[in-house]
Amino acid sequence: MTPAPASATPAPSSRKPASQEPAEPQPANGRPAPSFPDAVRDRLDSAVARLDRGTHSWAALTLAQRARLLETVRVAVGAAATDWAEAAAVMKGLGPTHPLRGEEWLSGPYALLTALDAYAATLRALAAGRSPLAGVKSGARPGGRIALRTFPRTGTDSLLLSGFEGEVWLRPGISADTARADAGLAQRDPTTSGGIGLVLGAGNVTSIPLLDALYELLAANRVALVKLNPTMDALLPIFQRAFAPLIEPGFVAFVTGGGDVGGYLTAHSGIDHVHITGAEETFDRIVWGPPGGVRTRRRNTDRPLMATPITAELGGVSPIIVVPGPWTDADLRFQAEHIATMRLQNSGHNCIAGQVVLLSADWDRRDAFLAALRDAYAAAPERPLWYPRAEERMTQAEHEYPDGEVLASGTRMLVSPASADDAVPLERTEYFAPVLGIVELPGEGQEFLDAAVAHANTRLAGTLGANVLIDPDTQHGLGDGFDRAIAALRYGAIAINAWTGAAFILPTLTWGAYPGGTRAAVGSGIGIVHNADLIADVERSVLRGPFRPFPRSFGPVAGVRTLLPKPPWFVSARTGAAVSEGLTRYLIDRDPLQLVATFAKAFRA
Repeated sequence: MTPAPASATPAPSSRKPASQEPAEPQPANGRPAPSFPDAVRDRLDSAVARLDRGTHSWAALTLAQRARLLETVRVAVGAAATDWAEAAAVMKGLGPTHPLRGEEWLSGPYALLTALDAYAATLRALAAGRSPLAGVKSGARPGGRIALRTFPRTGTDSLLLSGFEGEVWLRPGISADTARADAGLAQRDPTTSGGIGLVLGAGNVTSIPLLDALYELLAANRVALVKLNPTMDALLPIFQRAFAPLIEPGFVAFVTGGGDVGGYLTAHSGIDHVHITGAEETFDRIVWGPPGGVRTRRRNTDRPLMATPITAELGGVSPIIVVPGPWTDADLRFQAEHIATMRLQNSGHNCIAGQVVLLSADWDRRDAFLAALRDAYAAAPERPLWYPRAEERMTQAEHEYPDGEVLASGTRMLVSPASADDAVPLERTEYFAPVLGIVELPGEGQEFLDAAVAHANTRLAGTLGANVLIDPDTQHGLGDGFDRAIAALRYGAIAINAWTGAAFILPTLTWGAYPGGTRAAVGSGIGIVHNADLIADVERSVLRGPFRPFPRSFGPVAGVRTLLPKPPWFVSARTGAAVSEGLTRYLIDRDPLQLVATFAKAFRA
């Protein structure tokens, strides 16, 4: 279907007339609506009613008007960025001089600004009658798959993330031509409303609720009601400022409250779709009810509590596969800091935090690597465990692994299970806290890589993201065997010599579980978000980065070249806070002098 021209008359919406208030929410499949004070119920119903009227206004906007609206939102986000990053740092216990404050710039306003730019580019392409994927290169991958090289797209992309390249892999059998023709999703029929989407926002990364609201608007033509996680309540006024151009016409609304508010809204008759970022248990409570026999019977007989369609991103236990090879001492130190970052960023309160290092027991550099990893993990700046119940989960890990090493004043833990049975808690429990485990497997080369892929696929909980570290010589020697191993790795995001957390902030990659989750067996979730090119039939995204930083990336060994001496998100980057803020301010102001100053700081990382 071709996009509607800018002058197209909106088609009739399937939604209720704007003047009609939504019906009183009814119990869903026998679940009673939660009991509230009248003032709370009225506030929630009013938000739904306002959004219901907004569905008609959104459907009336042309694609070009939507692109201009996102540019207005971008200005508002830029104006709120300093307060946003400051409030997030305070919320997480990071003082004014803490070296890791930069995380809140990159994972907050930076991520949203890049998404707004990418979505606006997609809308402008569709408005001009072009596919968002026009000019995007494609290539064959094992198993009848096609990969679309969706990052970098601009000179700024190549400069800010030098040496990184991202691909979106299509499901087997889908051609590049089909993907280009279908790209745009609901924006290919922009006058048909998708109704109202309820976003049950995450409580750990501040950009997630806003990014999920944008995906509702653009991927599905749904206006969005965002219920913030209580951990984010302090940011409500900042989010309202940032999204003011979307709130005023009724395209987005924010509400606060606990699980009772979420339960009320998931059963609300005015809600057409639910998206949740959270835990599998929360998803199951929404769909099947509290734990116990009733939940089991409902699941076994396919009688969910809600008929409303639902998508979800629910985390998991992420592997870090370390492929043995001729690593130098500098390689060991750099990649040890890389792994420490995967676990310790945001104090380990990430759905994509690396948790299990899969290591070759036969690698001749095994002992040196383990020493480097312990040093990097212990030396990273200390920070509070700020997410609710994190200390409880740390205590759980200490009980399960009494021989584990507790480091950094009790704020992180390193464990090495002695057997496959001992590894079960580590491999099946998403601790959502700084617990890093090392599991050793036999073999080297292709034998080890294949064993590690099989281990990750079959023993680790979830399918959200996996990380693979491999030196250029070893990867070259494996040839097609390496590509086949990556294709066999059943995860929704894969990072090769990178961290999947970096893929999160790249809007032209996709974010979500590997396909296959269902309501009855949801795993790491159902569906995807981000995906600013609005690509259909996605299987996964793959991010590739440099094994060595600048200047070693320009050495005699073939590999990915980069101008980054150390990525600013590394917990060991001495200037990471200043560089992360500087990159965000460059996106806001587009001041080349700001960029030059930021790169000067980056070279002191």
